[in-house]
Amino acid sequence: MSLRFVLDPDLTPQLRAEIVDLWADVSNAGGAVGFVPPVTAADVQATADPTFAGIADGPDRLLVGYSGDRLVALLIFSDNRFPLKAHWCVLKRVMVHPDTQGAGYGSALMAEAARLGREFGHEALHVTVRDGLGLDKFYGRLGYREIGRLPGALRLATDDDRDEILMWLDLTPAD
Repeated sequence: MSLRFVLDPDLTPQLRAEIVDLWADVSNAGGAVGFVPPVTAADVQATADPTFAGIADGPDRLLVGYSGDRLVALLIFSDNRFPLKAHWCVLKRVMVHPDTQGAGYGSALMAEAARLGREFGHEALHVTVRDGLGLDKFYGRLGYREIGRLPGALRLATDDDRDEILMWLDLTPAD
């Protein structure tokens, strides 16, 4: 089944709850979306509320993906809030529900993000990924290239520091 994408959906209480549930499910499955399992919906809510404010009040934008009527994927186009960086955008909270992984939804989500990024006039998209999960390989297959690392920037546990990998997708047409 293919995904149906919605850009800038109305952040109703129902959608907010669905996003928090998706975020918790992804986190508890080991997804690198800001938490280390175990996490509860209440844990996620504390981070989700300011995220929702950045979307509802601008300038961030939400892209959601549905399989039928079920929310299964999302990402946030996070504005840099700095004029000298207005030509590119950071993608945050990129997630696909764990029970749908392997169906191509992650690739479809990122292809839609690239399409929209071009439509918005961005020249590049940037994501950061947690080392040790193979996410750099996933993004690499989609055309992103590693542009740097912050060594040990993510402390998952007392004895588990991970690099944060900076990935970049050039959206400008090739000459």
